[in-house]
Amino acid sequence: MPSPASPSDLPGAPAPVDLRSDTITRPTAAMYECMRTAPIGDDGLDGDPTVLELEATAAAQLGKDAGLFVPSCTMANLLAVLAQTQRNEQVVMESSAHMYRTERGAATFTGLFYAGVPGQAGAMDLSELESALQTPRAPLKTSLVAMETAHNNAGGVPLALEHMQAVHKMAAGRGMAVHLDGARFFNASVALGAAPRELARCTDTVSLCLSKGLSAPVGAVLVGPRTVMDKARSLRRMLGGTQRQAGIMAAAGLYAIQHMIDRLVEDHVRASALSESLNRLQSPLSATVPQTNIVQVDTSRSGLTSAQWVQALEGAGLRTRPWGATRLRCVTHRHIGDADIERAVQSFRDVLKQVTATLP
Repeated sequence: MPSPASPSDLPGAPAPVDLRSDTITRPTAAMYECMRTAPIGDDGLDGDPTVLELEATAAAQLGKDAGLFVPSCTMANLLAVLAQTQRNEQVVMESSAHMYRTERGAATFTGLFYAGVPGQAGAMDLSELESALQTPRAPLKTSLVAMETAHNNAGGVPLALEHMQAVHKMAAGRGMAVHLDGARFFNASVALGAAPRELARCTDTVSLCLSKGLSAPVGAVLVGPRTVMDKARSLRRMLGGTQRQAGIMAAAGLYAIQHMIDRLVEDHVRASALSESLNRLQSPLSATVPQTNIVQVDTSRSGLTSAQWVQALEGAGLRTRPWGATRLRCVTHRHIGDADIERAVQSFRDVLKQVTATLP
């Protein structure tokens, strides 16, 4: 199906509504001012004062001993794994987790083995997990269990606190550490109405992404026990993750975790509005019911692949991402208002008219 001219190509046309990811968020004016005036030093030498404040603040928010500022949440997850395991050991996680699906390539140079456990809505089946952790039956020693919340591939679902507690109890009873991939940790905290410390109590280490819904331009923080963070800091240098006057970026992250968490509920409300509107279209599309800011749209009954939908929607003024062959992912964020949700739904309507016209 040919795609019409993009509205952004037309004179005076509004910019497309961009639901590809909450990573496209830009700093607020207050963040820029904090970056401009931040006290800075050399984080690789005697330390950067703003970085140190960010690390201490993030750790305190989650009830952990210490923090470590890193360029990305991927690096934070990798450092958490390396700092709590030895070569030829096993890391266990839910089989659709981001660390398993997208970051598993790190195992090629860590000397570790990643094992996926079947689950539902991002939560590992506890009986399957228990079986996977039975050391006498396994050829490898499992030293780390990882969880993810909110869970990206499960449509932004936050893990239930009871599930996290059960996983932690199971792992701790066998002397295994627990890591939490918290790229959207605060989305989960807000959605559950649970204090960050309450969720973090179920883990040894937590990675926090600053550049998604919190709107900082870059960076992540890893928090956990001081001995683990000391080891992670040394490993960060080995991986080339030491930054110099990093306080310029850390200032935005510090502002983000101090001022941008409560507003995440706005993104969740708009994601729900998008889902409800799409499901009211009485079309071949089916949208998931979000708990946070991610909506997945099943296109399998439309006759078009997700790639075709992405192209057609872009022509209709909406940017989305393919999430498998017949599924789209739409993510709400700070730059999406109520009017943008209405425009997004209208874009789906416009494409559906084209699809209907081509059906026999």
